[in-house]
Parts: sequence; structure tokens; C-alpha cells
Amino acid sequence: MTFRLCIAIVAMFAAGIAAAQSYPVKPVRVVIPWPPGGANDIAGRIVMQKVSEAMGQQFPIDNRGGAGGTIGSDLVARAAPDGYTLMVHSTTHLGNAHLYKKLPYDTLGDFAPVGLLTVQSAVLTVHPSLPAKTVREFVALARARPGEILYSTAGNGSIPHLGMALLASMTKTQMVHVPYKGGAQQVIALVAGETQASIATVASVVQHIRAGRLRALGLSAVRRSPALPDVPTIAEAGVAGYDMSPWIAVFAPAATPRAIIERLNGEINRALKLPEVAQNLSTQGLDPWPASPEEFGARLKADYEKYGQLIKLTGAKVD
Repeated sequence: MTFRLCIAIVAMFAAGIAAAQSYPVKPVRVVIPWPPGGANDIAGRIVMQKVSEAMGQQFPIDNRGGAGGTIGSDLVARAAPDGYTLMVHSTTHLGNAHLYKKLPYDTLGDFAPVGLLTVQSAVLTVHPSLPAKTVREFVALARARPGEILYSTAGNGSIPHLGMALLASMTKTQMVHVPYKGGAQQVIALVAGETQASIATVASVVQHIRAGRLRALGLSAVRRSPALPDVPTIAEAGVAGYDMSPWIAVFAPAATPRAIIERLNGEINRALKLPEVAQNLSTQGLDPWPASPEEFGARLKADYEKYGQLIKLTGAKVD
């Protein structure tokens, strides 16, 4: 390596540090590729408000819903990689890569992982008419009645669909998928007894569980949920290795300076550790999940392969 090249590299490194120290000098747009009011929107607004306060600049939310999050994602992929456009998105971002025949961006290559925000806790829930009070009893019942248990989801390729597909695959059971147009309809069908089982977000079913209209059997993630502390995980309850932990996270356009990503990651993780933030998220069924950019990047690659295999297993697709 020549002396001039060494000097150039040192200068670039120093410039990156200086940019991160002064960043941000103007508002940072946070694109959420979903309509207002959903889990992505809630998590993004709660956490990025604290990041805004800590960094002394506005982080305005820009909801760009449509096409399962692909419209907003394309907007961010095309944005300048300067730290002034960010994206709050969920594991659906990875699922889309396998559901759609063609996307206008590279799901892994066009985005830089900044940090995780939350786990969207989900729970295997059954209608009280189903005589299963534990995960083991549910699996035994499904094996005894192949093709008879109906489970509702938020649609083909949705996280509830993939979660049940994973459970069926790991337990070698056969159940009937009944897709609905969204999470709300999925839960309404279960409460009404149109279906007998579902993996649904904790936030969407917790009140029904507490009122006795539904029965919780097991959490889909590897950790218990503060909203349902007495409910074991599916892995704990008998399906060793089961893990369906849909997350919400922050991305930046690829080639965003590393120093800026690390600065953002630090502020996001500090915000997640604030008691009021953790409490606010938990009441929404969202569990804080601080992680480094490297940890998030490793999770991205692992989940990309995992969801690809599950979507292939289900045969789900979007034309």
C-alpha cells in the first residue's frame, strides 16, 4: 500500500467520524411502508421520538403503505445513502423477496441494517371449543385429526401463515389453512369459532385471552411475553427448537456511512432501554430487542433463508 493511499484512507475515515459527530444537521425522514396505526408505525413512532430528542433533530414519520411494504421500500432503496432517509420495516421485508416474482430492489443488497426495535410477540391460540389446553395436547389432537383443524391467518405468506406452517412441519401434522384479508379478520374468525386455531400477535388477542374467549397455548418466539407471563414458549412446551420471532427494525440505504449507522444504532438501543419506552411497547405486545448492526445483519441473513424455505413449503406467492 502506497503512502498516498494510506493518507487517503485515513482522511476518509476521519471524514466519516466528523460527519457522524455533526450528524444530523437537518431532519431525518423515517419511511414506514405501512399505513398509520399498525405495529410498525407504533414501534417506529415510539422509539424514533426518543432518538429525535436525543439527537436534537426532527425525525418525521412518512407513511408510505401499499403492496405489502414494497412501495416504501423502493423509495428508501433509491434514496441518497447519507443518513437522512431511514426505514422502519418488519420481517415482511424478507418474505416479500420470496413472495413476489420481481421486486424493483435487492432485499439484502440495497439496504443497510441499522438496528432491531422489537419482537412482535405472537401466540398459538385456540377457540375454547377445542379440547387442547397445552401445546402437546394440541399437537396430539392435530395428529389424531389430520386435515380437520382449521387455522386462520392474515393471508397467504403472512407471518401467522408461516408460523403455523413451521409448526405443522416440525410436528408432522396436517391442518387446513383459512386465509383472511388481515390480522383483525383472522382474530374475528377465531373468536367466532369459524376456525379453531391461529398464531396471532399478542396485541391482537390478549384481551380475548384474558376474557376467556380464547385460550393461549404457547408463544412463538424464544422468550416469554410480559403481556402473557404465564404462557410458555412453544419450544418450552414441547416443540424443541421452534422459533418464529417476527421483528420490526430500522434500515438505511446501502452505502450509508458506517459511523452514522453506529451512531443511530447507539441512540436506538439507548431509547429501547428507557423504562417508559419498554413499558409503552410492551403494552402494545411489542418486546424491545436491542442489537448491534452486526447482530441484526446476521439475523437478516438467517431469516431470509428461513422464510424463503417456509414460503416454498406453503406454496404462497403474489403475482
